[in-house]
Amino acid sequence: MFKKILIANRGEIACRVMETASRLGVRTVAVYSEADANARHVQMADEAILIGPAEVSESYLKADRILEAAKHTGAEAIHPGYGFLSENAAFAEACEKAGVIFIGPPASAIRAMGLKDAAKALMVKAEVPVVPGYHAEDQDTDLLAKEAERIGYPVLIKAVAGGGGKGMRSVHSAKEFPAALASAQREGQSAFGDARVLIEKFLTKPRHIEIQVFADSHGNAVHLFERDCSLQRRHQKVIEEAPAPDMPEKMRAAMGAAAVAAAKAIGYVGAGTIEFIADVSDGLKEDAFYFMEMNTRLQVEHPVTEMITGQDLVEWQLRVAGGETLPVAQEGLTINGHAFEVRLYAEDPANDFLPATGPLLRLRPPRESASVRIDTGVREGDSVTPYYDPMIAKLIVHGDTRAAALQTLAAALDDYQIAGLTTNIAFLRQIASHPAFAAKELDTGFIDRFRDDLVPPASVPTDEDLAFAALFLLSEREVRLNSLTAASTDPYSPWNDLKAWRPNDTGHDDFRFEIDGEDVTVIAWHGKEGLLLDLPGGRRHARATPTADGGLSVRLDGHHFTGAVQRQGAKLIVMTPGREVEIMERVADFDGLSSEGGSGAVTSPMPGKLIQLFVTAGADVAKGDPLVVIEAMKMEHTLTAFRDGVVEEVFFEVGDQVDEGTTLVRLKDEETS
Repeated sequence: MFKKILIANRGEIACRVMETASRLGVRTVAVYSEADANARHVQMADEAILIGPAEVSESYLKADRILEAAKHTGAEAIHPGYGFLSENAAFAEACEKAGVIFIGPPASAIRAMGLKDAAKALMVKAEVPVVPGYHAEDQDTDLLAKEAERIGYPVLIKAVAGGGGKGMRSVHSAKEFPAALASAQREGQSAFGDARVLIEKFLTKPRHIEIQVFADSHGNAVHLFERDCSLQRRHQKVIEEAPAPDMPEKMRAAMGAAAVAAAKAIGYVGAGTIEFIADVSDGLKEDAFYFMEMNTRLQVEHPVTEMITGQDLVEWQLRVAGGETLPVAQEGLTINGHAFEVRLYAEDPANDFLPATGPLLRLRPPRESASVRIDTGVREGDSVTPYYDPMIAKLIVHGDTRAAALQTLAAALDDYQIAGLTTNIAFLRQIASHPAFAAKELDTGFIDRFRDDLVPPASVPTDEDLAFAALFLLSEREVRLNSLTAASTDPYSPWNDLKAWRPNDTGHDDFRFEIDGEDVTVIAWHGKEGLLLDLPGGRRHARATPTADGGLSVRLDGHHFTGAVQRQGAKLIVMTPGREVEIMERVADFDGLSSEGGSGAVTSPMPGKLIQLFVTAGADVAKGDPLVVIEAMKMEHTLTAFRDGVVEEVFFEVGDQVDEGTTLVRLKDEETS
């Protein structure tokens, strides 16, 4: 076993590799970009080396810098993870030349499977079934059109060097073919520097089923059964499960044998995945599956295989790369239960799954157990940046049956709390609870077919949601006012009690929200009966207790709820099991008030941070014009001019912290302005 390895990757896969390495007593070296200086994988590693700026082309794709880091730290081997340099044959060769072991297949195997057309020719020779199509070198436009006619529409045009759905077009008639071909060629050239395409029969009801294979350098090869990856958006996987639902044993054996034959045909070593497409128009059959491609690396979805086999595939990788034989023979591998993996992304399903960026203001996963696993590379407080894949985490669950695993998945997704940026968690919940998914009506068109069900309109706040928001604001206000009262010169005076106390009225706090463009007010009454909330649906007794994880335990008329509220400016994200809703707080802008600083002084109404400045000395302002924005308690307050005038002086700059009552801007005296 190696003593020290370098992980040439980032995010959850780097953390995943480190977990196994740590368990085996192998020390780890992380590499990181400037954007990842405080990333989780950097903190987890025994050592970490800066390799460049945020852009991947200047950091994680710089093979020479990674090899230099390995040499500098004395790492014996490099684990490439997936993506980046994991399927780069030149990098594998450079590692060998530098005397560093590449924890992956030989460069020859990577090259053999790197181009789709050449890979399919190899598979035909190895008697692995392939989709009927055209895979030859001649790229004459007329010839390609004739081949499409021969294959029979619909067909699929695919860039030979493609991946991730790029350079791929489905074509349903000869009339569509020329434009689709030109588009696929342009995208192939742009994304991969190769405009060549292949053409295949387009299966109208396909399932994407892949086989995990493993081989060692002693001639042994096994498969670790199949994964169903049919639920996809934009040709990219969303949910994976193992084993494939309703898989006949004969088909499982046939696919496993074909996958092992494919691996042996190219002298494969290490972890790999053979991806097949199955025609399920007449159900799953052992003579209706076809080779698509081979991924010559560890897959994102490898945890579902680990869950049903009880094997650690990263440990297998390390042992095989170190020259050991496979830990288990084929007859020693069995399937135990069922597993799902969902990918939690910062993306907007309602906007064609476009990636999102922003801070993870609150990130609370469900509790991990033997049946619930979280693989992640981020923590609460981190940000998802535009530089890298927007994955937040992988949630993996296991159950004795598919139904049991699906129930665990739904419960775990309900317990997940993420706030601060747009995510696909509501979308994943909809899939997990969809009757067609439970009924195993799987194919690659599932998401498009049920899109309206899976991407519903934003939730409308209920009385319970508004109660959470109001109770959160009460607790937030209490913290702030307690601090102000304690700082008073006479903290015991009732006139310095800035809470809900009133001399001639029942104490109350009013909270104003905006719901669908309408103003909604929730009044919190403080009386002998305890706290009462006037909600749109009526008055309710309320009580809130903080929880250990920063959430709230709420009782409304004896009905108990748990959840959390996260502030993001004037927006409150209310999170309860299986649900998130956004509520906008109505925040009145503050007129700058005169104080002891002089009649022209604009003072801060609270302690906070100056985050925006609209004026400079000498500027003319009219009553109501914005002057500065103060951020306090993660909420923005715009201070406006209380009269017409000319700015005499600005006392602070953006980023400065200011105290309550501090003069921020002074207007010239009216007689001199």
